[in-house]
Amino acid sequence: MAALRAVLGCRGAPAPRPPPGQSRGAAGGLLRRLGRWFYEMEAVTVWEERLRQHRLRRKNAYLSFLRDSYGDNVVAAVFILSCGGGVRFEGQEDWIRPQGDWCPKVLHLRDVPVVALDLSGSPVTYNGLDNLVALTQLQHLDLSGCPHLDDWALGRLHVFGDTLRELSVARCPRVTERGLATLHHLRELRRLDVAGVQVPSPGLVRILLEEMLPGCQVLGMDLGDSVGTGTPTPPGQGKPPA
Repeated sequence: MAALRAVLGCRGAPAPRPPPGQSRGAAGGLLRRLGRWFYEMEAVTVWEERLRQHRLRRKNAYLSFLRDSYGDNVVAAVFILSCGGGVRFEGQEDWIRPQGDWCPKVLHLRDVPVVALDLSGSPVTYNGLDNLVALTQLQHLDLSGCPHLDDWALGRLHVFGDTLRELSVARCPRVTERGLATLHHLRELRRLDVAGVQVPSPGLVRILLEEMLPGCQVLGMDLGDSVGTGTPTPPGQGKPPA
């Protein structure tokens, strides 16, 4: 029998088949490893998102411990500086910008009203506005390019209806025409920048904003954009001849 097996092997006889299920087990092991890898990657992604949200909430937490000792103006100033923005107090011409983590000299301005805030490009959210809404003399507010600012947050700006004169929400991706409609409370507004805000009918929205805010200069929505369709007017069309 040994000689016969040797002869058959030399003549190219097929190799013995592996036991049933062995090949399937190898493929199954690979699939299990791939499954574990995808599961681990999904878990990492979820964990990173939760960590990002946690950091965002911490960044926008209300600074109540400062309010008790220094008042609302210092709370707003410290929050703005922690976001990398700028603040200007009444009687000042220059903006105060962060020096390192923040600027300690604002602690000495507790009795001076904040009149201007620059939060452009900052991570401010709806909750972060808790640090600002107590201001009583705010005249200028720049919220342009804030990625987390939404319609609900714009609705909170009504508290500045008697003082705010300049506002920018340009290039805020989460702001829509619904949020812009809440700005009718800003009775003293004289300049509103809405450039880059995505709305279905820019020309119509601008007309409504101008009717809603008489005396306010609306920037950033071309009246040449088609009304009611949201499709920009082609260059050279819809304009009077020179």
